[in-house]
Amino acid sequence: MNFVVSSGTLSRHLQSISGVLSTSNTLPILDNFLFEIDNNELTVSASDLETTMRTKLNLDDSKEGGKIAVPAKLLLEILKNLPEQPCTFSVDKNNFGIEISYDNGKSKMVGYNGDEYPKVQSIEKKNQLKVTGEIISKAINKTIFATGNDDLRPVMSGVFCQFSPSELIFVATDAHKLVCYKRTDSQAEGSASFILPKKPLNLLKSNIRGDEEVLLEFNDANAVFTFGDIELICRLIDGKFPNYEAVIPKENPNVLTVERAQFLGALKRVSIFSNKSTHQVKLKMAGQELSLFAEDIDFSNESTERLTCSYDGEDMEIGFNSKFLMEMLSNIDAAEVKIQMSAPNRAGILVPAVKENENEDILMLVMPVMINR
Repeated sequence: MNFVVSSGTLSRHLQSISGVLSTSNTLPILDNFLFEIDNNELTVSASDLETTMRTKLNLDDSKEGGKIAVPAKLLLEILKNLPEQPCTFSVDKNNFGIEISYDNGKSKMVGYNGDEYPKVQSIEKKNQLKVTGEIISKAINKTIFATGNDDLRPVMSGVFCQFSPSELIFVATDAHKLVCYKRTDSQAEGSASFILPKKPLNLLKSNIRGDEEVLLEFNDANAVFTFGDIELICRLIDGKFPNYEAVIPKENPNVLTVERAQFLGALKRVSIFSNKSTHQVKLKMAGQELSLFAEDIDFSNESTERLTCSYDGEDMEIGFNSKFLMEMLSNIDAAEVKIQMSAPNRAGILVPAVKENENEDILMLVMPVMINR
């Protein structure tokens, strides 16, 4: 099994799938890339059993087909330090020795039998949907920050995807904050819903380009994303996602409209003085003025700022976790935002003041924190 490949091309392909590699693999063979050659085409796979990524590249020259597991860390390091040039790989099938020859030298390492590499399950009875990379990457960016990290509630550690013939909906929540992102310019043929884990979502985020088409295939247990020369296969999170629609308050008569960048800047400054465990910032709305106040009683620190705003409703004081508010404001593109509220002990809803894209809807919900008197 001998083949020739450009060092730069191989390095780029390996970098794109190397995020799957885990530092705490239960199987030593998962610390390797699986190289498979068939008809002058090289397929490289990386897996952690839950998520697998594959990439394909055409070879300059290959003598015969076959498969070998190649130590990932060693290979990435050597390619990173090689200038662009052809590399010749020679594999000894008897002892799985791998020799890489390049301009001024050669390196040797020992691989594993490729047949021992875990096989990826093929997806039976699958639904499919074609969607642009722009929609997928935007949906991930807008929701992933709101996912939870609680091992006892795994369903909240991923993004809930709900597809129908009229719209695509992506929801994430950790019980303190919630984000619901909708697109009406892309539809599924039937109705389906599943929960995608965080790791594959991060891998998609770093690999998908906005202008490429993504083919998404899924069944009850797995999802496959195919785009460019990459295929990502992941296991879905098993379980029932909370009824997010029931959490969103319908009646919110108190509406604050404020410039997003100005509000975010004030929050960043004021929150420096907030309590380090609650991150509480108090918002006081009266007329056309919004006051922000934070204090840390233990250290006698406090800070206050006033902003002009547009406020429609009864005068009100409400406390929020400033970290959550800042994350949300950083993930909204609009110049102005609205915060819709009903009472100091009910969730606040954050939405763009003006819809910039007719086909896009985003709603963010944040739970209040008790105000220290």
